[in-house]
Amino acid sequence: MLPPRRVRRFTGPLLVVALVAAVLLLPVLVLVAAVASVWLPGHWRGLRLLCFALLYLALQVAGLVAAGALWVLSGFGRRLTAPRSRAAHYTVLRLLLDALMRAAQRLFALRLVTDGASWSPLDDGLPGSTNAMVVLSRHAGPGDSFLLVHTLMDRDHLRRPRIVLKDVLQLDPMIDVYLNRLPNHFVPADPAGGYSSEEAIAGLARDLGDEDALLIFPEGANFTARRRTRAIQRLRDRGLLAAVRRAEEMRHVLPPRPAGVAAALRAAPHADVVFVAHTGLEHLNTPRDVWRGLPMDKALHLRWWFVPAADVPRDPGEQVDWLYRWWETIDAWVDATPAAEGDGARVQPEADRALPG
Repeated sequence: MLPPRRVRRFTGPLLVVALVAAVLLLPVLVLVAAVASVWLPGHWRGLRLLCFALLYLALQVAGLVAAGALWVLSGFGRRLTAPRSRAAHYTVLRLLLDALMRAAQRLFALRLVTDGASWSPLDDGLPGSTNAMVVLSRHAGPGDSFLLVHTLMDRDHLRRPRIVLKDVLQLDPMIDVYLNRLPNHFVPADPAGGYSSEEAIAGLARDLGDEDALLIFPEGANFTARRRTRAIQRLRDRGLLAAVRRAEEMRHVLPPRPAGVAAALRAAPHADVVFVAHTGLEHLNTPRDVWRGLPMDKALHLRWWFVPAADVPRDPGEQVDWLYRWWETIDAWVDATPAAEGDGARVQPEADRALPG
């Protein structure tokens, strides 16, 4: 399996300094945030963002301290890959993410609405999986990774996620430390040399256990209109005219890239598949967007579709068509769902098990 490409770990000490400085300057920061809130939309947006930023810094520092303790307990790093050490890292991550998501929901008055039924095996009578799982998600907004990983790890699902994500995210010290100690793959910005991402994804999928979930974002990047145009042009340049026509009809998603998905499903034919759609975060693509457009007092919608391993096509051509049909289903769901609205939440009576179309 391809080892993740590491970035320089200089942000950890900076976070500690930032937290100390924020505590010392707290009265000034509160005053500035209160004054800024007068001109910002929403109720006390500046103060809410300040509280969330301080909590995020505190959780980062606490996570790094816990990671140091786990490193010592693992024999100063000699047994970091042992099952007990990995289980401890997943537990710490789950607790940190739970605290972060609870704080976000309280500070910004956000509600998470799951449309349709959950795939949780703990819910009697609902479709679920006790097998290994490959999770294929829409990619829209910087918060979707946190939201999905938290959901996979919560008490209802208790999965150990393996994630395929961009290596620039290693600039976050907690992501850098924890995810490099656990089985994950960071996609390098420059793919030249070494193993391909498809080989790395196959390596992650090959030994998926019953409690594991491999999380992939087949679009490869957050949705924007410009990226959609570029993705369609790439398909056109490759002469994939049928894919171009289908991609042009999807207004809310990028056309999926089938290579990584095919590698995962080929390496883990025993794994069930879950497709995920969400809406409410797609307009947050930059720090400026977060500052000006953070959803407050609203609902975020999440939708799961469960596909048993036996229903996953194995022929490469059929698999590409199957993936596009599911992405068309996700696009239609996003189009029909009120994005980030607090009222009128549409809850479907049951989850779809059959293939779309």
